[in-house]
Amino acid sequence: MDTVERKTPNAWRIALAVLALAALAAFAWAWLDARSRIGATQDEVARRLRDIETDAREARALARQAQESMREMQGKLGLLEGKLADAQSRQVALEALYQDLSRNRDEWQLAEIEQVLAIAAQQLQLAGNVRAALLALQLAESRLSRTDRPQLLAVRRALTRDIERLKALPAADVPALGRQLDALVAGVDALPLAFDGRVERAAEKPQPPAAAQGAVARLAAELWGELRQLVIVRRVDAPEPPLLAPTQAYFLRENLRLRLLSARLALLSRNQGAFQDDLSAAQQWLQRYFDPRAHATQAAQAQLRQLQAATLNFEPPPSISDSLEAVRGFKSRRERSSG
Repeated sequence: MDTVERKTPNAWRIALAVLALAALAAFAWAWLDARSRIGATQDEVARRLRDIETDAREARALARQAQESMREMQGKLGLLEGKLADAQSRQVALEALYQDLSRNRDEWQLAEIEQVLAIAAQQLQLAGNVRAALLALQLAESRLSRTDRPQLLAVRRALTRDIERLKALPAADVPALGRQLDALVAGVDALPLAFDGRVERAAEKPQPPAAAQGAVARLAAELWGELRQLVIVRRVDAPEPPLLAPTQAYFLRENLRLRLLSARLALLSRNQGAFQDDLSAAQQWLQRYFDPRAHATQAAQAQLRQLQAATLNFEPPPSISDSLEAVRGFKSRRERSSG
């Protein structure tokens, strides 16, 4: 009994010791685990602090860049504001200029039309250039028709009357006649001379072949040819064309060319007498000095006859003073009303 009672306290002591050791081991394990967690937490906190510092440095750098960009934008904004103010001032000046141009557009247009009509009137009276005057009148009428203002109806009626008067003129086709004369001038060098044509026709006469002639006949033919050269018989009613030296032939062609150019100048200057005289002289020279059987000579003669038969109107053309006076009268009335 006493033995059992002594064993019981020892067992309790052992159990308590084991529990104490287990509690101590659990505490040690918990302490170590807590320490390792605290260390990991400290490392994580330190890493995050480093990241935060890096982000803060980057944020400061970005803030500095943003401030610099802001300063640049403010400078550019100032420049843009200055340019905007300059553009606004220019716009105001342009609007004022446009209003001034709008007010003076009619005066400028009338002044331009007056100048064009004055030049056309001078050309019409001095050189008889009906086409230029007609174009000037049509240009003035088209510009006035675009404005479509009732105040200009009187001016437009005067322009229309002068246009109809110039269109009714029976005028010759001067450009076509001038082109024909230019073609004749260009073909002067191709015209064959009459003496050259006579020599060529004489050379074209057939001769009997030498093999078919005997010695006596050949000698007689040569003797007869020599005798024919000694005596030449010509008909008075049909004179032979003159024999010209090369220099004379050159000057003949140049004189013919000058005659044709003089006829063209007379055509442009509206001198009918000189035009007909030059064409007649050119035609006589073709008949006398050039081969009449050549195709080029016949074509030139036909063109000269066609030019002589053309109906030319060299009468003085009418004046366009009505249109000019209408424009000037409208300008003077406008100036008096505005003054």
